[in-house]
Amino acid sequence: MTSRAPDVEGLALLTLVGRTGSLGAAARTLGLGQPNASRTLARLERDLGLTLVDRSPTGSRLTAHGRLVADWAEPVLTALDHLTAGAESLREDRASHLAVGASLTIGEHLVPRWLTRFRNAHPQVQVRVRVTNSADVVEAVEADTIDVGFVESPGVPASLQSLVVAHDELVVVVAPGHPWTRRTSVTRAELAETPLVFREPGSGTRDTVDELLADLDPADPVMELSSITAIVRSVAAGIGPSVVSAHAVADAVRDDRVRIVPLADGRLRRDLRAIWRPTRRLGVAWDFVLSTREPLPT
Repeated sequence: MTSRAPDVEGLALLTLVGRTGSLGAAARTLGLGQPNASRTLARLERDLGLTLVDRSPTGSRLTAHGRLVADWAEPVLTALDHLTAGAESLREDRASHLAVGASLTIGEHLVPRWLTRFRNAHPQVQVRVRVTNSADVVEAVEADTIDVGFVESPGVPASLQSLVVAHDELVVVVAPGHPWTRRTSVTRAELAETPLVFREPGSGTRDTVDELLADLDPADPVMELSSITAIVRSVAAGIGPSVVSAHAVADAVRDDRVRIVPLADGRLRRDLRAIWRPTRRLGVAWDFVLSTREPLPT
């Protein structure tokens, strides 16, 4: 006869019967009714193919086999208690820490506001924010090294779940003395034939501009930079025009270090998305996603 793996509750009940000499007392300790306890014990005996308890009007006592099984069960139940306590500790630790990834534009210009809102609601949670380009954020989410990511790419892999949390507009910027400042607008074709100051490959902004100009055989970039600050300084120095987030150049436009030239072919509006693995239980990370929503005016 091949025995089944014993039920943990049955083992716990058996050890308590051995300690108390009473099935009723053992059942009460586990929060079981007497009928359920009897069925649990009978199932354990059936699974093991052994008689484990002698029942009598005066109480219950373990058989010789029952005492052996109870002795073997003790370290198993102790180990299970340790496993359960360890898992609980991991859950608590995970709930008190949050790893967020964000693309450069989002990380520098939106995450600080979101983080303030989140911290007001969850002051006990320690948040670690990794700011990099959108491709690296996607890679980190796929590798499960961050809880949730925020990207500005035109699309996200089908393997990830996503939610649009905000919108952004890309604008053409030039130095104040650039000839385009005397124009009412520039066309996609003019952008394509002009060497631009670009973000590095893998950034959401670069992907969006590449997609915008893909059918026009664009000129090679005059410069590729991974820093928005460096791009703004390069544009202001007259190295070349660029296409960047309106969020990123708001201060530079206000200070007249760079100027915006409208795009004749329409506005470059894009979605900013939260991304996460479908198998991940978001928990507190979902609260961070919700914190990206702008509060309703009062």
